[in-house]
Amino acid sequence: MSIPILFQHPDFIVVNKPVGISVQNEDDCPGLLPLLQQQTGEEKYWLVHRLDKVTSGILLLARNERAASELSQAFAKRQVQKFYLALSPKKPKKKQGMVAGDMKKVRDGKWLLVQSLNTPAISQFFSLSDGQGNRLFVLKPITGKTHQLRVALKSLGSPILGDNGYAGAPADRVYLHAYALAFQYQNEPFAFLCAPDSGEHFIKAAAAIAELPTPESFAWPSINPHLLSKILPVTHKELQS
Repeated sequence: MSIPILFQHPDFIVVNKPVGISVQNEDDCPGLLPLLQQQTGEEKYWLVHRLDKVTSGILLLARNERAASELSQAFAKRQVQKFYLALSPKKPKKKQGMVAGDMKKVRDGKWLLVQSLNTPAISQFFSLSDGQGNRLFVLKPITGKTHQLRVALKSLGSPILGDNGYAGAPADRVYLHAYALAFQYQNEPFAFLCAPDSGEHFIKAAAAIAELPTPESFAWPSINPHLLSKILPVTHKELQS
């Protein structure tokens, strides 16, 4: 499998992670990191954040230990803006808003959103028509907890298409894609945008996705400082989830 490379910097690389592949080796299936090392001849890459196996899209990897430390700190301090796209056949009650709550682990590695706000997962969203009968979600996770966006959309009554672990309608893939990433590195701004290129429903929604404004330009609301204070600083475990 060839891993699409979006950008190369002396200190990091940005790739478009294919759906259905883990970042590390899994049982008898090679992971993205060893495949990319074989593809590029690079001896090692450092993970500074992760994507679920079922999620496609932008993944940032460091090329040396110093860059890994600096980029990991940027994620830890929430200085990196992440945006995702998702599809659901079910329309939420609101076209935009925020989902916040603690994540409780339940059976089979699944998670449940609860009403308490001790160390909450926080996600913001906009919902639009994809022109094909599904809702197109533009998502901005403020935190980065395991399965956060999948649980958030289920809590809205709009589970992600194909996400059978969270009551999603059957489909050829889980329709969640890491769409955009923006950050500063050594005082230089970087921004990357990558539309999904796999999945029949993403392909059908290509025209609607192409017409989206840049995700940074959406009117994302400010977050209550009291709520924000509950999520800083990020833990190492959360950063690697």
